[in-house]
Amino acid sequence: MRIYSSLWNADDWATRGGLVKTDWTKAPFTASYRNFNANTCVISSSGASSCTSSSSNGNSNAWMEEQLDSTSQERLKWVQKNYMIYNYCSDSKRFPQGLPPECATS
Repeated sequence: MRIYSSLWNADDWATRGGLVKTDWTKAPFTASYRNFNANTCVISSSGASSCTSSSSNGNSNAWMEEQLDSTSQERLKWVQKNYMIYNYCSDSKRFPQGLPPECATS
């Protein structure tokens, strides 16, 4: 398994609608990962998930079913309001055909 990262010029949509420009004089831009551990699931073409509440090696995946309590939800909203610059789930201009599935709220 590998991890792949990319960098693209998103000046026109990801930076407050183009208000904040990328400083390309700071290039090259690099990223590194140390002790990266991905806990993943595979979704089959039929929609079945390989995720279970407990994997065969005994490690629990119960965290994948956790929900935020009301206090944590309010904290998250505060952080989003005060720090989030861009939310692609509200960018109908970028996704005129419809927002990605992960943007659906339950």
